[in-house]
Amino acid sequence: MNQEVTDFIEAIKEPWQKELSTHLRELVHKAIPDAHERVQYKKPHFLKNGKYAAVISTSKDAVSFTIFHTAELELPEGMFDGPPERKTLKLRKGDTFDSGQLVSWISQASGSL
Repeated sequence: MNQEVTDFIEAIKEPWQKELSTHLRELVHKAIPDAHERVQYKKPHFLKNGKYAAVISTSKDAVSFTIFHTAELELPEGMFDGPPERKTLKLRKGDTFDSGQLVSWISQASGSL
């Protein structure tokens, strides 16, 4: 894991956002064991074979998690926003999601990278 990404997550002010970002990072590494991390555009990015696989972004009241290369995925209606090639899950304090399912989607989306 990249120290710059660790430092970014540790600097998040809201405890729930820090905890959620840490959890999402762990899920990416579960789905893509050899994922490369870097902070780019002031956000943690996760790459596989040099290509974007996922990104975590925080705002005042949410944590957004974007998965790239999603055009072929069967995703639930209304859960994600964005164009066919990348989908974003916007999570607010108290929101829940199926971690196992998210790992599966990340794995499927990055399978061709």
